[in-house]
Amino acid sequence: MRVLRRLGADRLSWSLRRLQCPVSRQALVLEVGSGGNPYPRANVLLDAYEERRERHWAPLVVNRPFVFGHVESLPFRTGAFDFLIASHVLEHCRDPKRTLAEFERVARAGYIETPDAFMERLNPYHDHRLEVTVRDGELLMRKKATWVLDVELVELYENSAKTVVTKELIPRRPFGFMSRYYWEGRIRYRVVNPQSDIQWAPPPGGRDQTGEAAACMVFRGRVIKWLRMLLSQRTRNRKIDVIPLLCCPECQADRELERSADSLRCSACESTYPMRNGIPVMYRQLDKR
Repeated sequence: MRVLRRLGADRLSWSLRRLQCPVSRQALVLEVGSGGNPYPRANVLLDAYEERRERHWAPLVVNRPFVFGHVESLPFRTGAFDFLIASHVLEHCRDPKRTLAEFERVARAGYIETPDAFMERLNPYHDHRLEVTVRDGELLMRKKATWVLDVELVELYENSAKTVVTKELIPRRPFGFMSRYYWEGRIRYRVVNPQSDIQWAPPPGGRDQTGEAAACMVFRGRVIKWLRMLLSQRTRNRKIDVIPLLCCPECQADRELERSADSLRCSACESTYPMRNGIPVMYRQLDKR
């Protein structure tokens, strides 16, 4: 990637970033918010829902050990993973402090990627609750009081510069519009407005891909699927039993969950979690039984 960037091939270098994971082959890697395009190196995947507007309704990929759960209450035992990937997840979080604490709890190191705060201010998304950038080796976050913070700026941008920025500038220089942060042991971060409320409901509607863009996405999806199969640890992943890695998100007791044919049970707090087509559904809001 560094060589390609020196040669001015930022677009190709950006595409290859998903193939880069600075861990050994023996490391156990978790990806949260994996959605429809998980990183090839991830061994275990977590997402909250099968279908979501946040990922433009892209089909959920479940081609390796998978768990349904929330990043604010990760259903994994402390220190279960060597590395955690959170790509375009943090900006959606209602409680960034709690989410980052969970990342630190379950993994020894990791990688966080988000749209940069500058791009978020110009081109806000309905479901993004944070503006995130990297300053002096730490994540700098601003809570958004609503999905668009500067209506006049966005209107000016969309009226005159959006097509040039999104069609020409970003494809050529993508690194300038994204924040990328590697961490080990501890995530350094600061929320500039910690008291702000971001529990607002997003507006209706979404951004659908149609026409030429949709055809491009189909072709791109096929290429990505092939690369994912080629570069993932498929043989190893098939042997991973995810249940011993889990813990109850309700009480986080350090004990293995009791499994039955259609559910998992925490013996510490008696919470139960269903299995959906063999996949654990580890949601905190489930009632105790």
